Amino acid sequence: MTPDLPPDLPPVEFAFPGPLRDAIVAAVLAGDKTSTSSLLREYERADEPLPAVGDRGVVLDSEGGAVAVIETTAVSVVPLHAVDLDHAVAEGEGYADVAAWRRGHERFWRSDEMRAELGDGFELDDDTQVVLERFAVVR
Repeated sequence: MTPDLPPDLPPVEFAFPGPLRDAIVAAVLAGDKTSTSSLLREYERADEPLPAVGDRGVVLDSEGGAVAVIETTAVSVVPLHAVDLDHAVAEGEGYADVAAWRRGHERFWRSDEMRAELGDGFELDDDTQVVLERFAVVR
């Protein structure tokens, strides 16, 4: 961990290590990405609490290096069909519309790596609960 970032904050890991994480971290550092989406199922399976306003975490790159501190500014849980354009655009990954956001996220959530994390029997549909988190880089 770099000396200027607090070692006592929890890690924040976007996607899996590799090109997607590298692109996402670059968007965070550039200020283009100010929101993220996770499935409620991810929190349930990991037995972790949902993020809360004011939570801080250290963003890790693909090599596990600390690159920034982010603070949660808003959290909501909505069905997949209710994700709006504002959130999709704030993801900073170049989504021009909600349909593109959904295609990209469904591809990720249906990947072999995510299927392993989500467990047997998980089905993704319009009513799947999505955790929408807004954040700001604070360091």
